[in-house]
Amino acid sequence: MPPVPLHLQSSQNRILIKGGEVVNEDGREMADVYIEDKIIKQVGKNLEVPGGARVIDATGKLVIPGGIDTHTHCQMPFMGMVAVDDFYIGTKAALAGGTTMIIDFVIPSKGESLIDAYNKWRGWADAKVCCDYSLHMAITDWNENVEEEMSKVTSPDVGINSFKVFMAYKDVFMLRDNEIIECFKKVKELGGIGQVHAENGDVIVENCAKLLAAGITGPEGHPMSRPEEVEAEATYRACVIANQTKCPLYVVHVMSKSAANVILEKRKNGSVIFGEPIAASLAVNGSHYYHKCWRHAAAYVLSPPLREDVTTPGYLMELLARGELQCTGTDNCTFNSKQKAIGINDFTKIPNGVNGLEDRMAVIWEKGVHSGIMSAERFVGATSTTAARIFNIYPQKGVIAPGSDADIVVWNPDKTRVISAETHHHAVDFNIFEGMEVHGLAEWVITGGRVVVEDGELKVAKGAGRFVPNLPFSPYVYDQVKAAEEKHAAKTVAVKRSEQDMFVDMTKPDKVVEEEDKPHMQK
Repeated sequence: MPPVPLHLQSSQNRILIKGGEVVNEDGREMADVYIEDKIIKQVGKNLEVPGGARVIDATGKLVIPGGIDTHTHCQMPFMGMVAVDDFYIGTKAALAGGTTMIIDFVIPSKGESLIDAYNKWRGWADAKVCCDYSLHMAITDWNENVEEEMSKVTSPDVGINSFKVFMAYKDVFMLRDNEIIECFKKVKELGGIGQVHAENGDVIVENCAKLLAAGITGPEGHPMSRPEEVEAEATYRACVIANQTKCPLYVVHVMSKSAANVILEKRKNGSVIFGEPIAASLAVNGSHYYHKCWRHAAAYVLSPPLREDVTTPGYLMELLARGELQCTGTDNCTFNSKQKAIGINDFTKIPNGVNGLEDRMAVIWEKGVHSGIMSAERFVGATSTTAARIFNIYPQKGVIAPGSDADIVVWNPDKTRVISAETHHHAVDFNIFEGMEVHGLAEWVITGGRVVVEDGELKVAKGAGRFVPNLPFSPYVYDQVKAAEEKHAAKTVAVKRSEQDMFVDMTKPDKVVEEEDKPHMQK
């Protein structure tokens, strides 16, 4: 029997996006996109596609890769609470805003097996996620068992290539410098990526005690206990440790100018370091901690805190636009007002965390592209492509090209909306971007070849997402590591000395110093 002509074929798994402008990190073109069986099959003009394909009209719109949020904490147990955005609600909110993949964190308790913790997180996520996801692994303890398990974590069966250490949360998650050194040495050996929460935990503990003793118990005590230099000092220390161990470093949630400047300085000096500002640090400042309403002030508590310098978000956005900070997450870890209120008389007990998963793409478009600071191509890089490259899932993710996963957003750059807790898809009762008008709307969202946002209407399926392994030795990262090592090796050269140069006369008598010639201590 002869094959059925293309124009007579039909499938529910076929989608044709017509008339839009495809924007990738490296350029833009007027092109149609044809999807079949969850994969992008063709990109171009005058495509020959099977009959029966669903057609999405993208005329006047941008067609961009789905966003990748590099930093989430869905249903995370923390400070005696559990974040209210679980993996269903969190990924549902993500899709509503144009993010089609998240990378969450496995955070073992001290003494807990890494693999046991991994299995626990997979158990929470697999049945609930509406979009694809990957995982990072936190290292909260250091011993031989942890070191041995790290090798299993990077195996294809587990599929994690990034390891996060905390320099804060003393006696809970925090590692000491000597432990971080050993950890990063192992990460480098395994072809992984070191990550760091950079704050000086010892200083924070001291500051908290002083502030509470002085009667400062409200949310304003949070930024007071963790001033900008506490973040900057730890960032510098982490960069030094990573550089000395030749471990590539990814600094999560860059919140301040001074921390960003440390990263810039170290990168210019040849260190392989990546900086991740989050939606909150790119759009909100720390003045909210001093709001008279306790509930309002507490809603903004996260660590490191937002900075009181109101020019910080704009400064970080400029660095992101220039590629001096590389990609963006949200640190989405939401606790409602009742949960936050456990710290109503003690700011150190307020659960840390804010929203961002749904609004990240729009906030960055508004503050970056619409304001004229950032190009649309760089927006794609900052919200999707660079993350895919760093965590070794490119070109499966992060690009609109034949063979890539069909994670696509039809983006209307002109449409506006006002962000509000009344209309967002998060479970939390507060939104840190409340009242912000943003340009840019994900009118159509496709994840894994499935339409989940249709003309702004959300239609998700619980558990439809899948786990995506992140394998070690990311070429994007380790090509830079290799170049840095070669440059360092060229400078690390022993001085050649002849036998004569090495001669020291061991028979020559020591010089005798007369008593009056000896230096005297002043009294």
